[in-house]
Amino acid sequence: MFAAYAARIDADDPLSALELGELPEPGARPGWSVVTVQAATLNHHDLWSLRGVGLPAERLPMILGCDAAGIDEHGNEVVIHSVIGQSGHGVGPDEPRSILTERYQGTFAERVAVPTWNLLPKPAELSFAEAACLPTAWLTAYRMLFTKAAARPGQTVLVQGAGGGVATALIVLGKAAGLRVWVTGRDEAKRDRALGLGADAAFESGARLPERVDAVMETVGAATWSHSVKALKPGGTIVISGATSGPSPKAAELNRIFFLELTVRGSTMGTKDELAALLALCANSGIRPVVDTVQPLTEARDAFARLAKGEVFGKLVLTP
Repeated sequence: MFAAYAARIDADDPLSALELGELPEPGARPGWSVVTVQAATLNHHDLWSLRGVGLPAERLPMILGCDAAGIDEHGNEVVIHSVIGQSGHGVGPDEPRSILTERYQGTFAERVAVPTWNLLPKPAELSFAEAACLPTAWLTAYRMLFTKAAARPGQTVLVQGAGGGVATALIVLGKAAGLRVWVTGRDEAKRDRALGLGADAAFESGARLPERVDAVMETVGAATWSHSVKALKPGGTIVISGATSGPSPKAAELNRIFFLELTVRGSTMGTKDELAALLALCANSGIRPVVDTVQPLTEARDAFARLAKGEVFGKLVLTP
C-alpha cells in the first residue's frame, strides 16, 4: 500500500528522512481493527518523529500520522483515538502509553491497524476531513482549556501563536465556551485570521498586554515562555503542551512563579472520553475544525514542507 513514512532519522534536515512509497499492508491481530483511511492530518509530532524524538532508528521504517478518520472492516465510519496503551486494550496492561508512530505504524497510508478500543463512531455531521482534525490538535486544545486550565465563561485566556492547529482550536473552542480569547503571533495576516475566527484581540509576539490574564495556553516554548509567565494574574495557570521553538527558555522565571503562586500544568493529548465529548460538541454545536488545505497523500512532501516553514493556518489534511 502507498504510505508516507520515516525511512531514517535526521535531526538537522527532517524532511530528507521522509519517503513516499509502497509498504506492507497491516496484518490482522486479536483485539485490533484495520481501518481504511479516508483522511489524515499533519501535526508537529510528525516532524519531531523525523528528527528521532520518540522514534528510535530500530523501529524504522515507520509510517507517520497520528490522526485519521476512515471506515473499519465492518463498514462503520470511525475516528481513531491515537493514544495506544491508555487502557491496556489490545496491548496488555504493562505496555506504556504511546502515540501512533512511536511504537505502531501511523495513518499516512491507505490502511492502518489500531486496537478496536481506540475507535469511536464518526458523527454524521462531520466530514472525514473535519473528523480527522480532532484526535490530536483539537483534543489537545480541549484538554488544555477545560481539563487542565478548568477555564470558565468570562475568563480571559491568552493563546501563544496565532496559526497552528492547536492554536486555532483553542480560539474556536474558547469562544464557544464563553471565554475572552487573546492571541499573539509574529505574522500580521495570521493575527487577522485569528480575529476572524473569533479571537477578541491579537497582539504581536511579546507585546505588552492591556491587562493580565487568567490562563495562558503555551505551545511555542522557549520563545514565548517569559512572556507567558509575565502575562498571568496572581494565581493564574500556564498549560503547556508543546515547545515548537525549543524546550529551554533563557529564564525559567522561578521567582515570579512562586511569588505570584502561579500554576504550570503539562498536557499531552487527551483521553478517549474527552475525544468523544469533543466529537459530540462539534456535531451538536456546529463548531468545525479550521482546515488549511486538503491534499492527496502523494503530495505529502509539500505539506510537510509547509508545516516546517510555519506556512499553515489550521490543519493540513491528506487523503489517500
